[in-house]
Amino acid sequence: MTIKIMYLEIVSPEATLFAGEVTSVTVPGINGEFQMLQNHAPIVSLLQEGEVKVQGNIEIEEEFQNKFSKGSNGETVLSINSGTVEMKDNKVIVLAD
Repeated sequence: MTIKIMYLEIVSPEATLFAGEVTSVTVPGINGEFQMLQNHAPIVSLLQEGEVKVQGNIEIEEEFQNKFSKGSNGETVLSINSGTVEMKDNKVIVLAD
């Protein structure tokens, strides 16, 4: 049995900060923080200032490691000012400012 994992891309105006497989993504939606897991319903949402929290075996490229930190639960955290998120077919795209 193969386990299907979500694919996440975090894109900023400067570059793609991360692209890879993850187990969960938590984002600061304009109506509150919410989490997406594998097979989440399709969604598009605006994001407000806060933290994008990513669970999984995450490897950040060296040039972008200074933008990320480790959260209290071992998640990888990226602080953002605003943005949008789209999830469809187990692929999450975060456009972050």
